[in-house]
Amino acid sequence: MSRLRSWRTVAVAVLYGAATVGMAVVGAPAAHAAASLTAKFAASDRGTWWQGTYEVKNAGDSAATTWTLEFDLNSGQSIGNWWNGTPTVSGSHVTVKPSSANANVPAGGSTGGNSFGFVGMGPTTPPANCKINGNPCEGGPPPDTPPTAPGKPVATPTTNSVALTWAASTDDKGVSGYDVYQGTAKVTSVTTTSATVNGLTPDTEYTFSVKAKDTAGQESPSSPSTTVRTLKDETPDTEAPTTPGTPTVTARTTTSVTLQWGASTDNRGVTAYEVYNGNASASTVTGTPPATTTTISGLTQDTEYTFKVRAKDGAGNQSDFSATVTARTDKPDTEPPTTPGTPTATGKTNNSVTLTWGASTDNKGVVSYEVYNGNASATVVTGTPPATTATVSGLTEDTEYTFKVRAKDAAGNQSGFSATVTARTDKLPTDQSACRPDGLYQSPGVTGVPYCTVYDTNGREKMGADHPRRVVGYFTSWRTGKDGSPAYLAKDIPWDKITHINYAFAHIDGQGKVSVGSPIANNPSIGMEWPGIAGAEMDPAYSYKGHFNLLNKFKKQHPNVKTILSVGGWAETGGYIDDNGVRQASGGFYTMASSQASINTFADSAVKFLKDYGFDGLDIDYEYATSAPNAGNPDDFSFSNPRRATLMAGYVNLMKTLRQKLDAAAAADGKYYLLTAATTASGWILRGSETYQVTPYLDYANMMTYDLHGAWNHFVGPLQALYDDGTDAEMKHWNVYGTYSGIGYMNGDWAFHHLRGAMQAGRINLGVGYYSRGWQRVTGGTDGLWGTSALPDQKNCPEGTGGKIGSTVPCGDGAIGIDNLWHDLDKAGKEVPAGVNPVWHFKNLQEGKQGSYITQYGLTPDTDPTDRISGTYVRKYSSSMVAPWLWNNDKKVYLSTEDDQSIQAKADYVANKGMGGIMIWELAGDYAYYPERDSGKGEYFIGDTLTTKIYNTFKTAAPYGNLKAGTRTMPTETLNVQADLYGFAVGDANYPISPKFKFTNNSTTTIPGGATIEFDYGTSAPATMTQQTGWTLSVVSTGHTGPNVGGLKGDFHRIRLTVPTWESIAPGQSKEVQLRYDLPIATPSNFVVTFGGKSYRIATDNPR
Repeated sequence: MSRLRSWRTVAVAVLYGAATVGMAVVGAPAAHAAASLTAKFAASDRGTWWQGTYEVKNAGDSAATTWTLEFDLNSGQSIGNWWNGTPTVSGSHVTVKPSSANANVPAGGSTGGNSFGFVGMGPTTPPANCKINGNPCEGGPPPDTPPTAPGKPVATPTTNSVALTWAASTDDKGVSGYDVYQGTAKVTSVTTTSATVNGLTPDTEYTFSVKAKDTAGQESPSSPSTTVRTLKDETPDTEAPTTPGTPTVTARTTTSVTLQWGASTDNRGVTAYEVYNGNASASTVTGTPPATTTTISGLTQDTEYTFKVRAKDGAGNQSDFSATVTARTDKPDTEPPTTPGTPTATGKTNNSVTLTWGASTDNKGVVSYEVYNGNASATVVTGTPPATTATVSGLTEDTEYTFKVRAKDAAGNQSGFSATVTARTDKLPTDQSACRPDGLYQSPGVTGVPYCTVYDTNGREKMGADHPRRVVGYFTSWRTGKDGSPAYLAKDIPWDKITHINYAFAHIDGQGKVSVGSPIANNPSIGMEWPGIAGAEMDPAYSYKGHFNLLNKFKKQHPNVKTILSVGGWAETGGYIDDNGVRQASGGFYTMASSQASINTFADSAVKFLKDYGFDGLDIDYEYATSAPNAGNPDDFSFSNPRRATLMAGYVNLMKTLRQKLDAAAAADGKYYLLTAATTASGWILRGSETYQVTPYLDYANMMTYDLHGAWNHFVGPLQALYDDGTDAEMKHWNVYGTYSGIGYMNGDWAFHHLRGAMQAGRINLGVGYYSRGWQRVTGGTDGLWGTSALPDQKNCPEGTGGKIGSTVPCGDGAIGIDNLWHDLDKAGKEVPAGVNPVWHFKNLQEGKQGSYITQYGLTPDTDPTDRISGTYVRKYSSSMVAPWLWNNDKKVYLSTEDDQSIQAKADYVANKGMGGIMIWELAGDYAYYPERDSGKGEYFIGDTLTTKIYNTFKTAAPYGNLKAGTRTMPTETLNVQADLYGFAVGDANYPISPKFKFTNNSTTTIPGGATIEFDYGTSAPATMTQQTGWTLSVVSTGHTGPNVGGLKGDFHRIRLTVPTWESIAPGQSKEVQLRYDLPIATPSNFVVTFGGKSYRIATDNPR
């Protein structure tokens, strides 16, 4: 399961191709050549593509009854349709078998008019390495070939070595030697077919393979690998561990003392530490290796104790005792905190009051404040120290309440109550529609939708006095700690720093309904418990357990935070993970959204689920509704590809239905339900997503402005650049800059301006990833940036990449081991090479720290060299792209992520652009520094540093942009006109993008000839829109021209269409205009229709 929406198809970056086409000849046949067959290449221009042919000629004296043509496509080239032959594409290598019409080539003849041909994209430079029947296409001797793969090694182990032998390789020029690999690391080179690898650990499993080299320096494919376990060391172990370091006291309470000591060493490894209280054993610490800290509990208050430690190995040998340390438990604390200051009401809504008060003091520290509404406890504020502000929610509108506060310390001592404060909640507007956001769809026939419970009268979301912008954090279900890896639970969320929690993920079950699985004890959402973990105690007020219980428990303390249920995600868009952890290929969104009946079933279940588990809204994470082929999870291709032509229509219908059913539930319940979506930032996927017509139904969009580059292909670049720098290697490969006015589309700024054409800035959130992606064995580029890294064996590309989907772009060589901590596993249980790490591990690598936690993620540094830290990681930063990365020149490893500098720049960007906020995937990747970790050596681990930086930037930001038209003044009168773009071609045929723009007059007024219709579209596409119907199209204003290095300058291009004088649009009538544009746009907006000296806005915009 790819938790990180991780494995996209290689074609994600391939938006369009362009070429200048001429004629080229691979080579003329040489007279009396050793090979009888030659092949001549030619290309002819067809506008946006070119036609390539290979004519096979026979210069020999006898007929050829069959032939095989091979060639390698150059950078930027791809082939589409073909004829008179059958090609097989593996990476950039193409192998062609003849058809029945041209397999036989007579002596002195050629394939002529039956020559193999194909549709080509990209440059017309003749493809490289052309061979016909293994010989050069131009004739002459065959080229040197690499050796064949050696045979599978046969292994003979000892306790600390493995002897290997293998069958020899063959080569046309002779084999010169062999390289032996342990895992992916070369451990020795030999000239014979045997080798011995020494220095191994007893009773440990190793994997070996061999590659041959020839006299020309060429390397063979790898042999099959052999896995072998070294023998157990039966020699008695009599060597004791070294003495542990003297213990130190790191914490104490009235009943416990926490100790830490220096680690012992041992010839076979330390297996345990035994801690003594005086002369009695008090605690045993085990592990691999065992921790060097423990807490001794059950002690008597205000009493002195003496502690010492000794180590033990697997043979039972014990070290000497360490030196002793003396510690006294704390005296009982009977002193209460001082009384808090009088609270003041600093903010209020129709159902909540926000209070602030002066802090209490205490001899041991205040641990919480309890806020009372009258004489009943309303909320408890915790923290270190606890905040002196709280919001009391669930109140009645236009009602007076009295509040007071008291403090508590760790011993349970309580202060006196503060003085009281009286506050009255706001009265809701009579007209709830006054709070509806501009552009948000209004469900027909539904009245009384309580918009004002969530939005203010300017249509901005109410999130608390210190949250004018959103901080949306994804909280994932799978970081439970039950598998031995570190847990991230609801208690770990920085609740005071965020506004929304997206729970990842629910799925569509076998009945087409929203589900998180059965209510069983090991279900993390509704069944699991974490006994003994402070803060993870279940709230008995709820019938369910698990994460859902804890989220609702903490939401009581933080009522301004909204919890949103996310459905789908990469692994569960086209299927679901069942109770046994097995993925069921059910079709998911692809089949559910194909009929209104199944959409209704899903939508009804979604409404019920939100109510049952206390969620405030629904987030749809559908990856992806597009006509682009092979998009999304390769496991879903059998569902998505046959439905490509209708996926977007189904998605629009799904979101419209959800909006209507959520609005109806909101009107009935008096509680508004949010509807949001994780939206793609890929230009290639968006080209197949029409105009992304789901935007009217969304309260806001969370842009997935990450995963822009990754090891699905060999182009090495930033994971989540904010801006284009004009040198993106992938953009250059496909000639994107040369085709689209210098605009590069793999960056967050481009994605924002795409959606900005359809929505106000305040309904758009920028996505940031608290994780990395990366490659190994990078060649070229600057410190790796814009270099390349292709998997050495392209036959082993992951599904959905490279030759597995017929792509001419090689799949990438993803980083592994220590550089891939948060790795996924493929179906065979093997590590997926991707360079995925949380930010905190990225920070440790930057400082040369291996991390004390790596074995918890399945790394085995004792036996696998790739799991050990090696080389030096140097931080690099592109200010032009807002992109940090680590470069390890020793290993040629490139890792891209976010850090403090880039997060600050992105938070500033969001604030300055008036955007709604930031969405984080995922909260567990954030970092903090802990000097006490790793036996006191200090290291980075899970924290909230980056989220705090975002919060601190946003809390003083101006309110977000709440109008689609921005600063433009729109007419006040609305004309009931519907504007729709439709008729998009499917997949790669959708270029140029040429839909029909249909205007339907639902008013009672005729729109006469000569009327003008103006509208905006986002600057993510050049201002090159044209029409092909006979109407007049003119560009009123241009928001941006030229390359987008440093960001697109304006938000909109404004277009004017003029109705021909001989036409009109009568009531109930529709008229269509054929448009043409280049890059994808979201649904145009800010329409103004002008005739008879008067201007109107139109109903399509859903204006306030």
